Amino acid sequence: MVEPIFDFQFRLILIGDSTVGKSSLLKYFTDGKFSELCDPTVGVDFFARLIEVKNGIRVKLQLWDTAGQERFRSITRSYYRNSVGVLIVFDITKRQSFENITGWLAEAKFHIEPHQAVYMIVGHKSDCESERQVSSREASQFAQLNGLKYIETSAKNGHNVEETFQTLAKDVYKLLEEGRVKMQEGWDGIKPGFNRGEETVHHLDEEETEKNKCC
Repeated sequence: MVEPIFDFQFRLILIGDSTVGKSSLLKYFTDGKFSELCDPTVGVDFFARLIEVKNGIRVKLQLWDTAGQERFRSITRSYYRNSVGVLIVFDITKRQSFENITGWLAEAKFHIEPHQAVYMIVGHKSDCESERQVSSREASQFAQLNGLKYIETSAKNGHNVEETFQTLAKDVYKLLEEGRVKMQEGWDGIKPGFNRGEETVHHLDEEETEKNKCC
């Protein structure tokens, strides 16, 4: 079987309290369907999907689903460092899961820095409007105060699931184009792709060189 051609690999991680629906989001994004029965993640689970972030630029998203329970935190922390994108997920029907995202954000930044990463807040289970405990306005204001984007999703009806991952991946690629993040030895956040990777990386390096000349 021939390996699909892609230009880059981005490693993204989903974090947040247990039962907020991280696994459901990933399964809908990768399989296109909602799973009523979803066993709690033990430690870390792995998904992958190819997307196009720009005309002719294909990226393989390596997606890591982490357990929210405290007893698995030491395992999940080890995956932060090699991530270039972070989705911090809370359940709009559980206020405590929203209040805990401050801690999740701080923990992620602590373990990822000095590497650069894109962070995004996700309010999940938007289909449960009648049970909402966190308003869109409050969550948006929190995101803005922290310089982040906010989006609401539902793995049950697919609302904004595709848009969430597309937005995060495109923001990462933009940083890569601008030279604000770079592939580094010993860091797996961004890696060259299969077959066309070297050609694309060379093209980006040439663009960077031209930018420097203009400056």
